[in-house]
Amino acid sequence: MPVSRTRKKPAGRRPARPGRGPAGAQAGERGRAPVRWGAVVLAVLLVCALAIGVLSTLGGSRGGADEGAQDAEASAPAADPSLAALARRDADDPLAVGEADAPVVMIEYADFQCAFCGIYARDTYPRLLEEYVDAGKLRIEFRNFPIYGPESDAAARASWAAGQQGRFQEFYRVAFGEEFHQNSGRFEEDNLRRLAEQAGVADLDRFAADMESSAADEAVGGDAQEALNVGVTTPPLFLVNGRPLQGAQQLDKFEEAIDLALEEAQGAG
Repeated sequence: MPVSRTRKKPAGRRPARPGRGPAGAQAGERGRAPVRWGAVVLAVLLVCALAIGVLSTLGGSRGGADEGAQDAEASAPAADPSLAALARRDADDPLAVGEADAPVVMIEYADFQCAFCGIYARDTYPRLLEEYVDAGKLRIEFRNFPIYGPESDAAARASWAAGQQGRFQEFYRVAFGEEFHQNSGRFEEDNLRRLAEQAGVADLDRFAADMESSAADEAVGGDAQEALNVGVTTPPLFLVNGRPLQGAQQLDKFEEAIDLALEEAQGAG
């Protein structure tokens, strides 16, 4: 895939995720405190109540070329500068694909056990890579938002660990590669190691250690906290230059949102 993306460990520190070990714990630590999933869901709902009206779904149908552009502008919510500012544009972000200076950044908040996230990953994501990312028009930044139980958390940490060896995109594809039932064992330790091997992760011992590290806690926890602050309640949610798009929409809805953002970026330039 002709997309330049360098993989390094992310700089800086993010707040540790509630319910995990201390922020200063060393890589490879064991015996982490259990994740308080009920508290996480409650927090999500609380933030949702406080953020009602902030996010909405892109709607409308696409007709002819001119009519479709008008429909997109009419149905799309206004871009929110505070949401657009969440784009990191870090060339060393291991969970991102596309040029750091691309005119459009789409942030994806997802859970690896989310069925609709999987539909998007299998059906729409490859097309966006071909149509926009490879052309230098779009950058996609992934954020982990694990809300469906312990295996969601494990998969999120595994995706981050794969990213430390430059294999996040490959792990993303194999993890979402097929339908499965939540918390059915797909993301248990042995299976995560197998998925990492399929994704081409070279050092599986390092992968396992990175999964258990405090750095993984901070990275995944930071992403999840950002999602809560935005008001995400059900993944997937996408922010296209600050304009929200909820759920596994059809490809044309993503095209409308991205094309509109490209027009706005060109106009601003």
